[in-house]
Amino acid sequence: MREIVHLQTGQCGNQIGAKFWEVVSDEHGIEPNGLYKGNNDLQLERISVYYTETGANKYVPRAILVDLKPGTMVSVRFGPLGGLFHPKNFVFGQSGAGNNWAKGHYTEGAELIDSVLDIVCKEAEATDCLQGFQITHSLGGGTGAGMGMLLISKICEEYPNRMMCMYLVVPTYNATLSVHQLVENSDETFCVNNEALYDNCFRTLKLLTPTYSDLNHIVSLVMSGITTCLRFPVPFPRLHFFMTSFAPLTAHGSHQYRAVTIPELTSQIVSGCTFFNIFSDPRHGCYLNVTAVFRGKVSMKEVEEQMRNVQNKNSAYFVKWIMDNVLSAQCKVALGGLKITVTFLGNRSCQQYRAITVPELTSQMFNAMNMMTASDPRPYCM
Repeated sequence: MREIVHLQTGQCGNQIGAKFWEVVSDEHGIEPNGLYKGNNDLQLERISVYYTETGANKYVPRAILVDLKPGTMVSVRFGPLGGLFHPKNFVFGQSGAGNNWAKGHYTEGAELIDSVLDIVCKEAEATDCLQGFQITHSLGGGTGAGMGMLLISKICEEYPNRMMCMYLVVPTYNATLSVHQLVENSDETFCVNNEALYDNCFRTLKLLTPTYSDLNHIVSLVMSGITTCLRFPVPFPRLHFFMTSFAPLTAHGSHQYRAVTIPELTSQIVSGCTFFNIFSDPRHGCYLNVTAVFRGKVSMKEVEEQMRNVQNKNSAYFVKWIMDNVLSAQCKVALGGLKITVTFLGNRSCQQYRAITVPELTSQMFNAMNMMTASDPRPYCM
């Protein structure tokens, strides 16, 4: 079996990672104490991709939890899933990075990096056939962005031929310092934007005051769908910033008024209202390739027909020079309490707007800082 080592760095990365393990453990029938209580053989068929079996029906996530301050680790350790993780895989500092990219990359993070790499090597060496690594983090903080970039560069030096998959929250200024590392070291990068998440909560889920738990749960559902199939083809190695979408997204209390059918789901995932990035405007750019991962008992014939209809109706948004660039897959194990779900991945040229917008926002921020400095003679500290 081809195993994956999971890492979660910083407060945001650990909160998303904790939700991911909550969803995945539920799918595989793993209790919070690590014991298997499922009733489906499919739950154990490929469980070694993310879990290590340590005893009779006892499974431990192949996960490493990293932060530069102890608070996040304490909340995970004493949370509902605290007993699921290996105690030695909690790696944390005492001072934190204070949202400072340089502190995470060059000082506090650099001091802790060897301890993290020791555990990474230990987990990797314990696998039969290591497929790669996946990391959850944010590009807005000092630990997730600064130390996260240092971590992936070190891992890529040690394991150059293994997959590096990133699930990250993309804000503004610190992202500018990290993009070049992502382009060079990441094979698959799934970007999520907070503004798009809040927009989905307001408009689709009708949540007036969404919590971080609500946002992280949505991201974990997307991660669960993506990891259903461990790998899928990417036509160009440097174009690996994907658009993501998930369906069904329905407000609480409205499930009984909406039919969950294959046509309805395919309509949702390409409509633009369920994308998790504000830069993913379906009116801009063209698709190079797309993948739709369906979960539950569905007819693959109907799925392929609907995906073919999507391509025909939106032919202007697909490049003409790549044949068979619409893929679909099915997993019979449904997600949570839902009968049918679908996760959509798209490699689209509109992602260039992120590369344009992030530097512009950064320049605006620094221009505002310069104006404040000019109007105030006192030293300005960032």
